Order: sequence, then structure tokens, then C-alpha cells
Amino acid sequence: MPVSKERVSYYYDPEVGSVYYGPNHPMKPHRLCMTHHLILGYKLHEKMEVYRPRRVYSAELSNFHSEDYVEFLSRITPENQQTFASDLSQFNLAEDCPIFDGLFKFCQIYTGGSIDGAVRLNHNQCDIAINWAGGLHHAKKCEASGFCYINDLVLAILELLKYHPRVLYIDIDIHHGDGVEEAFYTTDRVMTVSFHKFGDYFFPGTGDLTDLGSGRGKYYSVNVPLKDGLDDSSFQRIFKPVMNKVMEVFQPGAVVLQCGADSLAHDRLGCFNLSLDGHAECIRHMKKFKVPLLVTGGGGYTKSNVARCWTYETAVILEQKLKDDIPLNDYYEYFADGNYKLKMQPHTVLDNANTKQHLNSLKATVLENLRAMEHAPSVQMHELPPDSYLPDYFDGDEDPDVRISQSDRDRMVTRGAALASEGTKVLGVPVGGDAFVSEECGKMAVSATSVLPLLEELNDPQAQLLLLRLCAQRKFLGRQDIT
Repeated sequence: MPVSKERVSYYYDPEVGSVYYGPNHPMKPHRLCMTHHLILGYKLHEKMEVYRPRRVYSAELSNFHSEDYVEFLSRITPENQQTFASDLSQFNLAEDCPIFDGLFKFCQIYTGGSIDGAVRLNHNQCDIAINWAGGLHHAKKCEASGFCYINDLVLAILELLKYHPRVLYIDIDIHHGDGVEEAFYTTDRVMTVSFHKFGDYFFPGTGDLTDLGSGRGKYYSVNVPLKDGLDDSSFQRIFKPVMNKVMEVFQPGAVVLQCGADSLAHDRLGCFNLSLDGHAECIRHMKKFKVPLLVTGGGGYTKSNVARCWTYETAVILEQKLKDDIPLNDYYEYFADGNYKLKMQPHTVLDNANTKQHLNSLKATVLENLRAMEHAPSVQMHELPPDSYLPDYFDGDEDPDVRISQSDRDRMVTRGAALASEGTKVLGVPVGGDAFVSEECGKMAVSATSVLPLLEELNDPQAQLLLLRLCAQRKFLGRQDIT
């Protein structure tokens, strides 16, 4: 098979697949395990760099979310939730967004994949980053919403804005990307484009054609409200001309594409009628623009079809062709619903309410609004903020009798061949002899404990924090010395 010309980074942590929202809840993170093992079955992992995302810090989550909300998520558990009864209502944690074991850790991991992908794109370490665990687009600044707790998309876009004057967000989930749109509703540096079902009291009830943004952000929120039964040809009839115009007038430096799979046919909560090809055509089209691309998951509530969709779209990103027969994998029997085939067939009896006249009217209105916006708004020069990354390090209190998990081992290292070269020094501390090869990724890595001697000499916590930020920033920039 030919290898994709783009450099692709893929993020996955098996811990996200063990999360359980509760009985009868439609959100099943187990779909991520199924997706990953199907990717392994097709040997797609051999064509890309595979990374385990780190767990982000509370301070990083607070770059968008309120500190009290982040602190609440870090403290709440099923055992103590009764003591936080008033906070549960304030932060909108109810049936849709339940409290479950490992909630905050889950948020840290899926958000870490999106932020780390954005950092790699910023430093030209990859052309496309994939985080199927991310894409939780409903979470708001101070509350959970629609099965989403932390909005990894907003945090990843904020990271991309450190290096790119303009970032484009595209959402093809059947539900409107309200959390992302709300976060950037008044700015012209981020354009949000959402193709979604609208009307009939469909969640979240936002995303009308007339929702255009406000202030400097007017015309930078693009909403394409669609009706039941949307099929492949109807979708591409409006997606491609709209996105062509968006790319022409906005000229983004990076693109974030949320690929919620609930817009597929046969979804538990959806009412569209897209096939795998119709859904994946959006990725094919956006790849043609050769702009740094972060691809995430999102909704999707028929587990087997979600795994089919995101595996197929991984192959599209890698420009690989897949056999229709599902390969043997740990979840092979889950695909019996489609006779163990990759391609699922759309409904044959579902009417498409999106007539040509309706789509033409939508397209004409959207294109007219795009013509009214300023062409590729500029950004004033400013000091480059540090990367959203702080290396973990041991504080010396670990129990030597407790086995360290692979995830914790990964978090003990910071990757970067530049810092691992012989004779390299980090703030005057030699690290050449401290370098070792990570068993998982086979890449040179440097232990974060290299800077511990200097950290211990610094009594000021603020100075310690600055030191760690400098280490992280210079590591990604590939500097040989930090002074």
C-alpha cells in the first residue's frame, strides 16, 4: 500500500475505554477500544506515530473553564456527591452528565490528546493529528452539557491560536457545536462552521441560520441547519461549496475537524442517513487544502458503527484502502450486526426532508453572509505564550512496593531527541546519561527528574513553575540549551 504523504500523529489511551457513564446511558466510551482494535486489525497503526496522551493539569483546563468548575470536577466522586448537592445543579451534572468513577481522569486524558495534537501541529511535528477520544463540543465554561464535561476542542483551538492568527473549526456531528461556538462568538480569529440537525426541539436547540456571531465575531459563526434524512449527495452538495468559500475568505492557519459519528445512518440518537463514504468525504475534501489539521471524534451512539466510521476515516487520512471484511480483533463479535463487514448501508425507507430548493436556499444565504465578512482578518504581533505543557516529575513520596503503571511510566518522560543528545544541558544539569529509550514508542526520551536538583534549590513555587514551563517550551522548540 502507498504511504500517506502527510505525517500523522494518533492519540489513544486504553483507560478512556474503561469509563462507564452508567446503565442505559447512550454514551459508551467503550467504542474507543473497539475503534482502536479495529485500527490495529487493519494494521493502520504501522502507518502513523502512536502516542499515549498525557493527563492535563487543572491549571490548563482553567485556560477556558472556570476554576471553581474544574476544582469541582476534580473532587466529585460517586461516593461524595451527596455532599455537593447544590453544586451538582449549579454545574449541570444530572442524568445527561452523570458522576462516575474516574470522571476527572477521563477528562484529563481525552483533553490531553487534543491539546498535545495541537502542540505537535504548532511545531510542525506532524501534518494531521487524530484524537478520536476528543470532540466533546457541548461543554461550557462553567457547566457540563450533552454528555460533555471539559471542552477539549476549545482548549486545543486556544493552543493553536498561540501560533496561528486564524483557526477554523468544522463540526459535522448531528448536534450543533454550541460550546465551541459560544466560546468564540465574539472573536474574528476563530471561525466556527457547524452542519447539524435543527428544529423539532432537537438538542441543543441552537445553531439557527441567523446565528452569525457578535461584535468583531459577526459573520464568523456559520451555521447550516439541516433536516431529517440527510443523505450523502445532499450533504456534499452544501458542504463542499460552503467550505471552499470559507477557506477562500478566512484563510486559516490550522483547521479543527470534529467528526461526530451520530450523523451516520442507524445511529441510536441520530436521524441523518449518511454512509461511511459520505461522512469521510468531509475529511477527504479538507485534506486537499494542505492546512495543519486536528481531527477528533464526538457523538456516536451505535458503537459498532462508530468504530467502523473512525477506522475508515483513519484510513482516509492515511490514504489507505481497506477490505470490506472486518479483520479478526478483540471485539470481532461486536460487528456481527453488519455481517462482519466494514461498510454499513444507509436506510432505504427514510425520506430526505432536505430538498434541493431548501439546500440551495441555505447555500445562498451562507455564501452571502461570508461575502459580508472581512477578508482574512489580521492579528497584531504579540509575545509568544508558553506551550500548554508541564512535565510531570516525582516528589519522592512514591511507595516502592506499588507497581508503576505504563501510563505513569509514560508521564515520567518528556520526549525530544534534541534534549537527549550527548552533552546537552538543561539549566546547567547534564542529562546525556539520563536519557533512555521508551519501550512503547521506541523514541529517545529524557527523564524529567533531570531538573530535580535545581527544582529542590528553588524555594519559590512560582520560580519552580516558571522553570517547568521553560523546560516544556524549549523542548518543543528544539533548543539545545535553556538559560
